[in-house]
Amino acid sequence: MKAEPKDKKSLRQGYTTGSCATAATKAALTALITGEPQMEATIYLPVGKFATFQMDSCEFTGDIAETGTIKDAGDDPDATHKALIKATVTWSDDEGITIDGGVGVGRVTKEGLPVPVGEAAINPVPRKMIYETAKEVLKEFKIHKGIKVVISVPDGEEIAKKTLNGRLGIIGGISILGTRGIVVPFSTSAYKASIVQAISVAKAGGCDHVVITTGGRSEKFGMQQYPDLPEEAFIEMGDFVGFTLKECKRQGMKKVSMVGMMGKFSKVAQGVMMVHSKSAPVDFSFLANVARSAGVEGELLQQVLDANTASQVGDLMVANDYKKFFQILCDNCCLNGLNEIKGGLELETTLYTLKGALLGKAERNG
Repeated sequence: MKAEPKDKKSLRQGYTTGSCATAATKAALTALITGEPQMEATIYLPVGKFATFQMDSCEFTGDIAETGTIKDAGDDPDATHKALIKATVTWSDDEGITIDGGVGVGRVTKEGLPVPVGEAAINPVPRKMIYETAKEVLKEFKIHKGIKVVISVPDGEEIAKKTLNGRLGIIGGISILGTRGIVVPFSTSAYKASIVQAISVAKAGGCDHVVITTGGRSEKFGMQQYPDLPEEAFIEMGDFVGFTLKECKRQGMKKVSMVGMMGKFSKVAQGVMMVHSKSAPVDFSFLANVARSAGVEGELLQQVLDANTASQVGDLMVANDYKKFFQILCDNCCLNGLNEIKGGLELETTLYTLKGALLGKAERNG
């Protein structure tokens, strides 16, 4: 994950794709009923406040209306920021409100997601928001006809390439998401939710062994290490080591392989389970103790204490052929990880250099 800005309070919140889809639906349905263009729509968000959205377009005839709004993700580095979210509303011969996805909204192809296989990837809360908002508009105008709502994102298929949708089995576009209606910049809860979902998909796909990594580079090394595992078995945990391990245990994983590099895993080895740079700096005294246990002494030990980064310590150990150092480090990672979750699974740790050279590996049963 990216480092959080210093002044987080000054960051601007944005709105979810679910909120945008709901607002576009309200504008389109109102235009369809009134025959008048609707260039804004106000909706009530799950977070407990109203928000007004400006429409980028509004087109309608007697039987169909289509509006679009540009998503504003605030100051969050969201892949869907500035995406056009469209809603097309038509009258239906069937009673009630039908909601579906169109161009650029993915289809679910794997179990384990909150949306059934075969349906458009419009999550439960946004789906409910769209339904309830449309229901209110129909009630306001005393309309008793059925309608069909189709949400589309013209650039959704291209945007989806920047997300994990393909791995999760969401094909053809993005997901319409959001449980609160707003986007909180650099949201911890959003990242954790993505971890839970990824583990659920792996579990539903029959995986009882997952590989958890701190980022894309370590994930690449993990995939090379375990070429026989399916793609959904590889989960980016970012800095949330403890949370991810607990979730793996909760969902019944039998084996978890942690794959990473010196910087973050040196912290896990000393018992730190949230490894963001601001949460816990590298403890060079701890690394010196590990080096001492591996037989390091004298000037080299002092170089470990005086090092600037954990990677620099790793380089020193490699240059002086202290393989035992990495073995002890990996073993400590396993022991601390199992201690964090109070056992219950098999835990493995593998350390790599930045260029992908294997440094060490250890395994423990808890």
